[in-house]
Amino acid sequence: MARPRNGADPNDPQYLDLTLVEAREDPSPCGSEAVHWRLITTLPAADLPAAEEIVQIYRLRWRIEQVFRATKNDGLGLPDVQTHAAVRLLKMAALAIGAAVRTIQLVDARDGGIRPASDVADRDTLDAAQAIGATLEGKTPRQKNPHPPRSLPWLSWIVARFGGWNCYYKPPGPKTIRAGWDRLAATAAGYHIARSVTH
Repeated sequence: MARPRNGADPNDPQYLDLTLVEAREDPSPCGSEAVHWRLITTLPAADLPAAEEIVQIYRLRWRIEQVFRATKNDGLGLPDVQTHAAVRLLKMAALAIGAAVRTIQLVDARDGGIRPASDVADRDTLDAAQAIGATLEGKTPRQKNPHPPRSLPWLSWIVARFGGWNCYYKPPGPKTIRAGWDRLAATAAGYHIARSVTH
């Protein structure tokens, strides 16, 4: 690719060598459209391991974009905070990143896995989720939580139900998971207050 005629740094090279890596999912996951990426990069890809590394780098970059999205419009609304002090913004951003990572972990777990729910929730929240989770189940098999209790997929299912997911149609995304987590956290707090009053 040639250096632009206008606006480019004259110290940049006259030409830049680019590599096209094409990655296609074959076969596609059941019920999903196959992934087909065409990635243009400055990294060389002379063999399959180099091309696979470029695909992995892009997957990680996409994960970063998902986390940012979860801190902004599709989640916590970080750009709408009304403070302009750098120290306060930094603290808000740190809290938002932590919450966004939890949201993405719960989204990732919606299809199953072996991670424990304790990776994203404390014991009190899990106790409340276990007590309340059965009330979120319906009569049909699709409305039953299919995951082992206290696993991350089990918690993801409960959070999705709190967020309004009906167990049909498309799987829950970051907005549903974030809304569900907020409701679960509030419900868990009420659950533990009620238990402390009872005892």
